[in-house]
Amino acid sequence: MTADRTDAIRAATPADTAAVRAVTDAAYRHYIERIGVVPAPMEADHAADVAAQRVYVTGDPAVVGVLVLVPARDHLLLESVAVHPDVAGRGVGRGLLAFADARARALGLPEIRLYTNALMWENQRIYPRYGYELVERRMDGSYDRLHYRKPITI
Repeated sequence: MTADRTDAIRAATPADTAAVRAVTDAAYRHYIERIGVVPAPMEADHAADVAAQRVYVTGDPAVVGVLVLVPARDHLLLESVAVHPDVAGRGVGRGLLAFADARARALGLPEIRLYTNALMWENQRIYPRYGYELVERRMDGSYDRLHYRKPITI
């Protein structure tokens, strides 16, 4: 998948649930030791998210990227973006972020919100490159999170 291709992204089906879990676990597992807790996306109810039509996947034939989007009244929450480490650096993440932008526009939502753990410093370099601005840092239970937003032109 190239950085500008979002047509290869599709809604996940129940048959994708195991792959969604596997990609999410592979993408987030290395953070456990660093942040001292299991990252929230690894503990998500993937089957429920798929059933609620919140999950999008990419990869052919195997799923290599996962995006979890939750529409709200005034924004789209990008709950998780996961790229399998075997395909890191190949534009999968960029494509998923572009898809989130397109999805927000299609839903008529003026912004995307997301959060990341404060110790996932890689994300602090990535998200601003794609138009996200840091809004606040706060504790959410045991998670020290940085909250970002991105305005979307509808």
